[in-house]
Amino acid sequence: MKYAIFLEKDTNSDYGVTVPDLPGCFSAGSTIEEALDNAQEAILTHIEGLLLDNEMIPHPSSIEVLKNSYSSPEYFWSLVPVDIGSLSKNVKRVNITISDNILSKIDAFTKQEGSSRSGFLASAALEYISTHSN
Repeated sequence: MKYAIFLEKDTNSDYGVTVPDLPGCFSAGSTIEEALDNAQEAILTHIEGLLLDNEMIPHPSSIEVLKNSYSSPEYFWSLVPVDIGSLSKNVKRVNITISDNILSKIDAFTKQEGSSRSGFLASAALEYISTHSN
């Protein structure tokens, strides 16, 4: 899962990070690289809080969609990969049955995205639940 963020920098300040899909999720860093790393940590922390509060996790929007609502010449956009499989220290190992061709597609996708199989399956399940819940 990748969340779109925008960064902004005023003179004599760090890079500020806003995560539009997660209201109240902000971060910063003295360099762009640090801001991106800190954004990933902020997103994971924010999502963990949502899960603890039994709230739905918003599905990431595309940058193209978000640019219509958040536009400024000072903003520059990036995507931050988030592996929600790494959130909890209390994990349960489960045994599932899945066809080889689907598992191969999952593994190829997660390798390309730099995420884990467990994180992908958890994200897919949460996304499905959020779009099909009342």
